[in-house]
Amino acid sequence: MPDGAEQSTKRDDERLQVGDWLVEPALNQLSTAGKTTKLEPKAMALLCYLADRSGQVVTREALLAAIWPGVVVGDDSLTQAVIKLRKALGDVADAPTYIQTIPKRGYRLVATVVRPDAAAVASASGDSEPSRPERKWRVRWLAPVAVTALLVAAAAAWWIKGESTSGVSSTAPPSVDAEAMRAAQPTVSIRPFAVLGDDAQAVVLARGISADLLTDLLKVYGLSVITEPASSASAVSESGREALPRHSASSLIPQPSSLVRYVVSGSVQRVDDRLRLNVHLTDAQTGKQLWSERFDRTLSDLFAVQEELGRKILQMVPVKVSEAELRRVAQPHTRNLQAYEYFQRGQMALLVRQQAENESAREMFRRAIELDPSFARAYAGLALTYAADYRNQWTSDGAAALERAFELAGTAHQINPDIRETYWVLGFVHLERRQHKEALEHLETAIRLYPSYADAYALVGGINAYIGQPAIALSLLRTAMRLNPDAGYLYFLILGRAYFGLGDLEQARLNLEHALLRNPVNVEARVYMAASQALAGNKAAAAWEAEEIRALQPRFSRSAWLATHPLTDAKVQKKLAIALAELGFE
Repeated sequence: MPDGAEQSTKRDDERLQVGDWLVEPALNQLSTAGKTTKLEPKAMALLCYLADRSGQVVTREALLAAIWPGVVVGDDSLTQAVIKLRKALGDVADAPTYIQTIPKRGYRLVATVVRPDAAAVASASGDSEPSRPERKWRVRWLAPVAVTALLVAAAAAWWIKGESTSGVSSTAPPSVDAEAMRAAQPTVSIRPFAVLGDDAQAVVLARGISADLLTDLLKVYGLSVITEPASSASAVSESGREALPRHSASSLIPQPSSLVRYVVSGSVQRVDDRLRLNVHLTDAQTGKQLWSERFDRTLSDLFAVQEELGRKILQMVPVKVSEAELRRVAQPHTRNLQAYEYFQRGQMALLVRQQAENESAREMFRRAIELDPSFARAYAGLALTYAADYRNQWTSDGAAALERAFELAGTAHQINPDIRETYWVLGFVHLERRQHKEALEHLETAIRLYPSYADAYALVGGINAYIGQPAIALSLLRTAMRLNPDAGYLYFLILGRAYFGLGDLEQARLNLEHALLRNPVNVEARVYMAASQALAGNKAAAAWEAEEIRALQPRFSRSAWLATHPLTDAKVQKKLAIALAELGFE
């Protein structure tokens, strides 16, 4: 059939009446009483999806998956589409006649939906099945969801068989069943604890308490744990989650409001040698405070307080916890308060990702180990400082730095193999050594032991992007960002690399911009941004990025950088090499 005829048929078949408006999806057009309004494609897709489910509550997650299939976007994208749709329809959120917001859940189309072409067919045939246009709409808008499910299932089967074009077994995205199981689990969100007063030690303690509580609850099977967005720059993790002001939060970050049932929040204050900790557990759906307690102890009792805290929260959440799990939750990382403070300061310095701070972090971790030689997490942090030296070419002997990182990561894991960070660091160091199979094995173990470990999903996604499986990387990053809505620069860098591998330069640049907003001194993000701009023909922007690379690393070398980059996808390597050569890098 000629294109024009096909288009005409689509226009006739796809018309429907929603309230007072005649909707013509093929034209992205609404009309009523001589008035015509154009809709953006996503807003029209949203309207049609809701119209197919008129009167039903459709969750935000279902809408995100259906309207943006295969693309990682967040709640803000959906919110903006709803706002535009309401504006076009002349609807008011507070007194809706078209789209009703269902708090904590999603949206519902409340207007009457009539399909003019369907009514006569249904009446004449007496067929109880949906009419042809209605079936067509259902097929059309359910197709992305079905395709996504099939891709996930195919990826899972591929993973089980261990088949890979690069010869490396990678982790497939969580299966539909796994996602359903996680959705059915009680979900707890840990908010970074606030600091009362202007006290540097209290800042360190607040960061440590909320981070350790997150780590402890991750050990419990049957409990889904989500990190809520940080409200201060002190809230960071091994993925580099530098907090942003609220007005700068990216629309790509899925917000957890509709997923979370229980929220843990608190405040920390230090008064002389005493620690005052206020903790609250709230039902996010009802707003009711389920439990609250004030701890007023000496600083030396910090670890005892942490043990109590985990147990008391678990008593209030509907999840079965074995005695073995309770022992795991209560397991302290160190009993030395000074070592604990050095470790937290090291973490904060490490995540700045600059050479001076990296050396400061190394000194903090060393001091922690001197005070507590069995402090596994401090060894893991120390390993990352040497891995950073290798990756960023901050040392003249990169091979020795990487070998030292490998030794320290192994030591951390030998001391305590029941800590999530030791698996993550081993995975990261193996990645730097281009031992992707070994890296994935450690990270898969971390995910099995800690099913809500967002950073592990993110790093597995990064490895998949490196080995030529960018589509799998996108699915894994979607999971990671659901578990950690306060996504750091590393998450967006991985997304940028994945889209670059897929050849989607626009999405690559968008995500790399978000990565650089969070960490403007990251050379890898600059390299991929420069290459994306160059391949897109944006010469001026590419040249500017090249100058930024030279400012960050005056001796930057294309060949040296590619030699230490853990990328093994030959096609992407070639694209990077050509783009960097065009920008004058030897």
